[in-house]
Amino acid sequence: MTRSSVILATAGMWAAARALRRPRAVSFAGRVVVVSGGSRGLGLLVARRLVGEGARVALLARTQADLDVAAAELGEAALPVVCDVRDRAQVEAAIQTVVERLGPPSVLLHDAGVISVGPEAHMDAADYAESVDVHFWGAYHLTEAVRPHLPRDGSARIGYVSSIGGRVAIPHLGPYSVGKHALVGYADAMRAELAADGVRVTTITPGLLRTGSHPNAQVKGQHEKEYAWFAIGDAAPGLSMDGDRAARKIVDALRHGDAALTLTLAAKLAAAVDGVAPGAVGVAMKAVAALLPDATGPDGDRRQTGWESPSAAAPSVLTALADKETAPNNELRGHAPPTS
Repeated sequence: MTRSSVILATAGMWAAARALRRPRAVSFAGRVVVVSGGSRGLGLLVARRLVGEGARVALLARTQADLDVAAAELGEAALPVVCDVRDRAQVEAAIQTVVERLGPPSVLLHDAGVISVGPEAHMDAADYAESVDVHFWGAYHLTEAVRPHLPRDGSARIGYVSSIGGRVAIPHLGPYSVGKHALVGYADAMRAELAADGVRVTTITPGLLRTGSHPNAQVKGQHEKEYAWFAIGDAAPGLSMDGDRAARKIVDALRHGDAALTLTLAAKLAAAVDGVAPGAVGVAMKAVAALLPDATGPDGDRRQTGWESPSAAAPSVLTALADKETAPNNELRGHAPPTS
């Protein structure tokens, strides 16, 4: 082995060791954090933890009523701001409000999301456009608005909450998978692009989480059957993760500026197998699709929520673990808690 080869090999190992070393942790105490989708579900769970660590948190969401409930719980450390992340002008105005009321943000978590459940035959262009608008364009608008205010000392953090569906497409979640795939690509690109400014970007890809959000999913096709399989999967102990545990892991990943975070064992296995044997994953997903409800007539083109699609299977004992999280995480939307 020549001297130059030894030098190159040593340099390569040194670079690899530095890349694998976890970045230094930052404190959230006194920091201004922007959380989109922060009024309920996972966003609210993360906001609770950040407020508990002394952060001042701006909660962005579309619905004033949801924001009022979340802000009343979190107290003076939370600033509720009505904002549709699909609208660039609204995002820019919201961030300006944050700067004026709380100060310049140093952390951004994009958690706003939408989900449509049902066979592709019932999905239309509007379903795909909505998913891309919220998941990708929402992330883009927020990032562009926040960037000028982020510190350049290595303490700035951005987290983008995608999904395992953003790495492995899931049957009957076509628009959702497309929007989340776009978000993963954007997050990975921003990690490289913003590094020179000292901004650490975390791509977050959870599997199923028990946050209580499942009744607010939009359902098409055989509405009751589609909602039932989705809600049961969302509650399954072996497939899903407790929402608060997920929030704790997300906050820790942001604290250290980790490059990526995948949550749930099932999601980690799916991503790993897809990386080495995508054909096998393709076969598995075809098998899953064959087990899911068939498309139906024109009525299946109509969107309705999980709240509007109850059956003997959901809510039931099969969905109980997820149902009990709906009220605590502000997912009721004026409905009575699910009766399992």
